[in-house]
Amino acid sequence: MNEQDNTALVQKLYAAFVKGDVQTILDNCTDDVAWTLEAPEIVPFGGKRRGLAEVKRFFEAPATTQANQKLTIETFVAQGDHVATLGRYAGMVPATGKSFDTAVAHFFTIHNGKVSRFVDVGDTAAKADAYTNASAAGR
Repeated sequence: MNEQDNTALVQKLYAAFVKGDVQTILDNCTDDVAWTLEAPEIVPFGGKRRGLAEVKRFFEAPATTQANQKLTIETFVAQGDHVATLGRYAGMVPATGKSFDTAVAHFFTIHNGKVSRFVDVGDTAAKADAYTNASAAGR
């Protein structure tokens, strides 16, 4: 695929995320996709995952632990089989009542028309704080 096709694929995945259509995202990933969001353990969707079943669990965690999710992507940069994006991700954790709104950068590797690797980089401290109970943190 060319850079325009790769960018269109990533845009399709973001549109699916906004609609809560995880199946479309999974259908456009390789069977052995590597999916990474390095974050403290308290962030339930953090970690390194491999394969479609683990990526599905990645999406289940924020869907079941957050409200008012909003993802906006402002910039797409494609080079060869790679697409990088910049934007913001916001949400609220009902269990703590805390909200977050952070910058994010996403890096996709495309192989034969499907995502084979995804890396999510952002302010994981803000997400961890939103999942942390204020009384448990000694505040």
